[in-house]
Amino acid sequence: MTPRIATDKAPFRLSVEFPAPDGKRTTLSEEAFRATIAIERKRTERSREPFLLMLLEMGNPSASRKSAKALDSVVTALQASTRDTDILGWYNDQKTVGAIFTGLVSEDKGTVVRTILTRVGAALENELPFDQLSQISFSFHFFPDDWDSDNSGDSTNPVLYPDLFASLKGKQALFGVKRMMDIVGSAFLLMICSPLFAAIALAVKVSSEGPVFFKQDRVGQYGRRFTFLKFRSMQVNNDHGVHRDYVKKLIAGNAERIALNGSGEGVYKLANDARITRVGKFLRRTSLDELPQFLNVLWGDMSLVGPRPPIPYELAAYQIWHRRRLLQVKPGITGLWQVTGRSRVTFDDMVRLDLQYAATWSPWLDFKILMRTPGAVIKGAY
Repeated sequence: MTPRIATDKAPFRLSVEFPAPDGKRTTLSEEAFRATIAIERKRTERSREPFLLMLLEMGNPSASRKSAKALDSVVTALQASTRDTDILGWYNDQKTVGAIFTGLVSEDKGTVVRTILTRVGAALENELPFDQLSQISFSFHFFPDDWDSDNSGDSTNPVLYPDLFASLKGKQALFGVKRMMDIVGSAFLLMICSPLFAAIALAVKVSSEGPVFFKQDRVGQYGRRFTFLKFRSMQVNNDHGVHRDYVKKLIAGNAERIALNGSGEGVYKLANDARITRVGKFLRRTSLDELPQFLNVLWGDMSLVGPRPPIPYELAAYQIWHRRRLLQVKPGITGLWQVTGRSRVTFDDMVRLDLQYAATWSPWLDFKILMRTPGAVIKGAY
């Protein structure tokens, strides 16, 4: 047997013991199995214990009795070669059957795949003739999925999020409305703000050496990288290590809250950053440094409203559940966090606001956030 295998990298653990099941085990329906994948993702977010989703797909499936019998044999083989604690079900009804393996104890991901493939492959050889066996393809998907790849494509493995992508598919019409709002709104604001763009560009250029625009690699929806634009507010060739260290503390919940203007109020942000120019301080306080992001919106990398896109080294410090803020909606210029708490709330609370926005999103909510944004800007950014 020479099955086709799709897998990825990372150290995980697997128990190599497969006690024989007592009695016939349940194979979940497609709906129930996909819901179980979502539950296991949330369980992993809390426990940080990874799981493996294995999928077995029949090539050229048909409605014939012979094909249906072959699929039944695949299920029987899985029941015989997996543990009672492993979850079996249909990923695609009568086409792709899956198994969820938890309680992994091996440190090497390759060992995980080889152990399971050897056990399941032997059981399949006992159940199916070679012509049917050769039509089966295997794929292996670990959660947490790897978001550290440095490319411009999606880092998210859609196989692990069937519930999410099904939900997004049902909102295509609403997302079309959101995209139209983004195009019309960003184009209009770019047009009416063009004199302001020119004035800011001149101020940045004459106040310090360096380019007018600051370009930075950011992480967008599904882990996709894009070039993020701002008016430059810092000196060129500065050390980003200061911000990187602070961000790690912020995400870990160890950052100190800095008092403002001698009051009891404070923010979670670097204060008195020596890297910022005099013009840059004004631009940041008024949020005028964000204006070039209307180009990111027009190009489709961002939306007018959504979570702020992280820097790759910020993403690297995320807990697993933090990633969810980048799944359901595009990153935005403004959002629920900006008009509600901004830098005055902890990082975890910011993520919760982003998740709240993603769960309750609608064009009307976007409109309300956009209407509240000028007030948040006037109050001041820190």
